[in-house]
Amino acid sequence: MDNHTAAARPDGPREHSTDDPALRVTDLGLEYPDGTDERGEPRTVRALDRVSLELAVGTMTALVGPSGSGKSSLLAVAAGLVRPSSGSVSVVGRRLEELPERELAGIRREHTGIVFQQPNLLASLTAHEQLVLAAHVAGVRGKELARARSRADELLAQVGLENCADRRPHQLSGGQRQRVNIARALMNRPHLLLVDEPTAALDHARSRSIMELLADLTHSFGLASLVVTHDTEFVPLANACVSMQDGRLDTEQATTASGRAAATVA
Repeated sequence: MDNHTAAARPDGPREHSTDDPALRVTDLGLEYPDGTDERGEPRTVRALDRVSLELAVGTMTALVGPSGSGKSSLLAVAAGLVRPSSGSVSVVGRRLEELPERELAGIRREHTGIVFQQPNLLASLTAHEQLVLAAHVAGVRGKELARARSRADELLAQVGLENCADRRPHQLSGGQRQRVNIARALMNRPHLLLVDEPTAALDHARSRSIMELLADLTHSFGLASLVVTHDTEFVPLANACVSMQDGRLDTEQATTASGRAAATVA
């Protein structure tokens, strides 16, 4: 069993020198090959169609829409996992489509946290070790790795798992595994948090708890969070909501309760 330090409040996003929004996508298009037509010509399907969106820091934006509407495609492009067919996507002012793969991986490592629908935790590792491994994979070594262990303690406490640090995935509930998943995404102190259907496999009570946690972390850490969800009941927990249909976003501006723009779509 690991000996963990007393948990303090974890740091928020690392500083950057620009006033750019955490995420800006402009006229974004994405097409996939889709077999051939009756003449044998290549056919494509358009997953994203002229999508424009800006996310302000300290706000959580819910992204809703039917299955196949392009929500997961937008997350994949914003994360730099898929290159767009047209348009631009910027994270803290860096144009992702212009970067070689090595620099793109660096942006993901330093500025973007990704919460996948399935936690995909390693069965042999404890909750604490899952987080430390994320730091190790990101290249953290030596004294910095000791700091990463402390940060892992802090984050597990922040998500309510300070007493579960030494448990392995099979010893955790579905909601607890998702909390580890979220904490792991915050290990690199990101500016942008991309979350794909975090409550898909959870019951109602645990779903609400996870969405409340995401809202709290967004505000307390000063993140810009984009959360794909089918649970429209929990949309009021977000500062803004945008809807996607057939690869397009609504053309209205989404605002916070105070009237300040949280997410702007065009």
